[in-house]
Amino acid sequence: MIMKSNLTLVLAATAGLLLPSVPAADKTPEKHRHEKIQAGPTGGRLITSVEPHVEFLITKERKVELRYVDDDNKVVAPLEQVISVVLGDRAAPTRLTFTKDGDKLVSDKAVPAGNNHPTVVQIRQHPGAKPVTEKFNLNLDSCPTCKYLEYACVCDHEGADGDAAKK
Repeated sequence: MIMKSNLTLVLAATAGLLLPSVPAADKTPEKHRHEKIQAGPTGGRLITSVEPHVEFLITKERKVELRYVDDDNKVVAPLEQVISVVLGDRAAPTRLTFTKDGDKLVSDKAVPAGNNHPTVVQIRQHPGAKPVTEKFNLNLDSCPTCKYLEYACVCDHEGADGDAAKK
């Protein structure tokens, strides 16, 4: 019995030396990173995943205004891009369509009451094109540290430990 257990230990030790070393899986959680939000020329959130970029702005009347801007944040006229926005409660979402008004597109309806709305923006560069989808939380609260509303906030609220930065 003792000899059998010694043999098992020797075999186990030898097997450990002969098998290739496999690094242990890294169990450290990767930090959740967000793309830095950029503000557009009129203070809205800049969607940079399309060219020209799209500024998403909520007006005082709670309508959505969309402006196309170039890399220098200069407004350019909309061409044949098609944009749809769905926001609010998943059980009863609000769907916005847009009409051209000068150099911008304006939503047909206002954003529903409340200050936090999950939002999905779909942008097609032309009718029939594959859509580019952007998802974000439309938080209409004022940022305590910068001049923008939270959905377009450009300052860093998160400290190293994930808590809100001390003011």
